Amino acid sequence: MSDAATVDIRVRVNGTRRRETVPARLTLADFLRVNCGLTGTHLGCEHGVCGACTVLLDGEAVRACLVFAVQADGAEVTTVEGLAGPHGELSTVQAAFREHHGLQCGFCTPGFVVSVTAFLAENPKPTDDEIREALTGNLCRCTGYQGIVNAVRAAAENSVAEGPA
Repeated sequence: MSDAATVDIRVRVNGTRRRETVPARLTLADFLRVNCGLTGTHLGCEHGVCGACTVLLDGEAVRACLVFAVQADGAEVTTVEGLAGPHGELSTVQAAFREHHGLQCGFCTPGFVVSVTAFLAENPKPTDDEIREALTGNLCRCTGYQGIVNAVRAAAENSVAEGPA
């Protein structure tokens, strides 16, 4: 039961069904981090600019700091933790980031990995210009983006070589 300040929601997070009563103004990022214990969704700017909080909401990349948890009612949410295989093996994108030095300090990495996963699902054979354009929604404050671009290119090549899952 809920009152005006709380709302009952049902959501699947990384394949697990959850039913909770949450404050109406609780962000999806805070729900994932606090209620679900999934701390891979990072909070950087809390204005939707940096991309560190990117998650998939029904397969679409969204900024979890700009979405209320109640907006995810009835939806499937996938965080960076949910991208790994059933036995913990890294996804193609995660492995490419590791192998091509796209991780750097790691704070922005979960948002990049989730954004790139969504991007490659829509554009499995991107050009370098398309990769660079896709990365503009995520900020890395450590250094240049060349390792990240290389990782995305490698993930695209590996995904094409592996074929559809």
